[in-house]
Amino acid sequence: MGTRLLTEAKIKQYYPHLKYVRAHTCGRHRATVYAWDEELCLSEHDAAQLQKYAEAYLGAYICFRVKPYSKLREDRIARDFELPDQIVEAALQRDLDQSGILSIMNGMLAEGTMRFCRYDCGTGTLQFAVDTPTALTVIERELVERYLSELIPLGSRCELIYETGKSRILHG
Repeated sequence: MGTRLLTEAKIKQYYPHLKYVRAHTCGRHRATVYAWDEELCLSEHDAAQLQKYAEAYLGAYICFRVKPYSKLREDRIARDFELPDQIVEAALQRDLDQSGILSIMNGMLAEGTMRFCRYDCGTGTLQFAVDTPTALTVIERELVERYLSELIPLGSRCELIYETGKSRILHG
């Protein structure tokens, strides 16, 4: 399974001259790779090579596009944010699976549990439910979604259902 962080690490390993690399899910089974070298540019040659590499080695089920790193702002991609070490370590594992994701996420929830509900292959959406005894704050829900999105495969999206007692809130 290829997470965003694992994809970026593979690209940086294969293309060490690319100083800035960011992968982003941009739709159902689609992702964009943004990259720049030390001189803050992406040559046509590098873009073509990176496109070939992505298509051949980064996920057969994903349609990749390659763009200069400067397009992040134009495409309204959120800035990178600090992640807990355990999320980074897990996202860099090549063998991370559904049970591993749930184990990590459940270990991070102070109260409650997360479970996998379903996968919609038509939309590329993984649906999870978070069951807590008390409602999570908006910030807590944002963190759960951010952390989970780093653990799921690139080219997929997550949708969270928050269950507190008898109420359900769909988020994502």
